Order: sequence, then structure tokens, then C-alpha cells
Amino acid sequence: MKHSILVSSLFLVIGLVACDRPAVVTVPATPGPAGATGATGATGGTGSKGSDGATGGQGATGSTGATGKPGDGGTTVIV
Repeated sequence: MKHSILVSSLFLVIGLVACDRPAVVTVPATPGPAGATGATGATGGTGSKGSDGATGGQGATGSTGATGKPGDGGTTVIV
């Protein structure tokens, strides 16, 4: 009789430990509505004018032109 009580109590303990316990579910809080839109910022000022660029260098001298063709001989006038 002592053994039957011991065996049945062991089965009872094993049965209770093996029970499936439901998991704890945490529900996230829902966010509230969005806040009001902020004011528009001021317009920036006009920038300052940049400085003038430097003057360019002088160009190279051109090459000498080709020699012209000699002219035709003139006519002799007898007077």
C-alpha cells in the first residue's frame, strides 16, 4: 500500500509538470494621434556677388602667310 501511494503521487506530479501553460501575451499600446504641424521657417537672404575672374593671357602670334604668285608681265605701249 505504501508503494501504490508513492507511485500514484509521482504520476500526479509528472502530470501536473507536463501541463501546457498558456504563454503570457503582451499587447502593445496603440500610438496616439499625430501632433500639429510646426510653423514654416523664414526665407534665407540673398547671397553676395562673386568677384570677377582674372584676365586671360595674350594669344600666340600667328604664322607668316605664304608668298603670293608673281603678277603677269605688262604690255608694252608704243607711242
